[in-house]
Amino acid sequence: MTKRHVSLPDEAESGVRGFIESVDERLSSDEDTCAVVEDVLVDLFGDREAYDRWQAGEDVSHATRVRLQGYDPCNATLESEYYAEKDEAAFTRSKHLQWLWRQFDATPMADNVEFALRFRQMLADHLFEECGDNCRFFKGITFTYGHNITIGDNTVVHDDVHLDDRGRLTIGDRVSISDGAHIYSHDHDIVDQTAVRNFHTVIEDNARVTFDSMVRAGCRVGENSIVGARAAVQGDVPAHHIVVGMPAQSVKIKPGWEDVAEPIDDGKLENRQHEREIEYDVPADFEVFDEFQRDLSPPGGR
Repeated sequence: MTKRHVSLPDEAESGVRGFIESVDERLSSDEDTCAVVEDVLVDLFGDREAYDRWQAGEDVSHATRVRLQGYDPCNATLESEYYAEKDEAAFTRSKHLQWLWRQFDATPMADNVEFALRFRQMLADHLFEECGDNCRFFKGITFTYGHNITIGDNTVVHDDVHLDDRGRLTIGDRVSISDGAHIYSHDHDIVDQTAVRNFHTVIEDNARVTFDSMVRAGCRVGENSIVGARAAVQGDVPAHHIVVGMPAQSVKIKPGWEDVAEPIDDGKLENRQHEREIEYDVPADFEVFDEFQRDLSPPGGR
């Protein structure tokens, strides 16, 4: 679909630019990230008056107190908090920035596309391991940590995409990831669900991962390829191929690239997950949190 450039009215543009630049400057400084996030969220949600009353020791309702405390990311927990292998030092900062990203998406301003895209690009520059220029991040994107993600230039990630970087996730230049796609970098053991293996998942330059599709941990989606809507990628997608289905199989090569694309006779994708596993260690005395408490012994003790 052909698109056009849009812009905000001059007065609105001035306010947006000033706000984003001020938050960027504070996050780039030595100021405590947690304090910056709390301060920004209090103002974004229009709660400064109630917050100041609470800080001055005045009585507030229990609900108001919970709401005001929630602007401080140190008072919040994320699912990734439970993961045993996480890098504690990196997670401390990325948790704060991820909280700002998620809570920003809960504000009415998140639907102001021109403002929101620029704000998320600025946050991505601080949150991700690397983030290129001119990226467009739409509403409802979630991550595991954020700090294990590398994204190139001119990449677009649409609404409600999940970027799992429990392992490592590399996304190239000019990639398009459509609404509802899930890209994973970890797998669970089929018997012991608490046993997790982490992988490096790669989406190469110019690839398209389309609506509601899934890329399994440790897969590589090749350059200039297309993952069709609701496809489940279980192996490597060769460059310039179009894959569809569950499990995804190659159905054709993009027109014009036939002479340079690697042919696949039966359409089946090769699983090379083992080549991209990321080893990790946890302390020997680590106490595993097993939320299922399942009996893993098969019948008859086999």
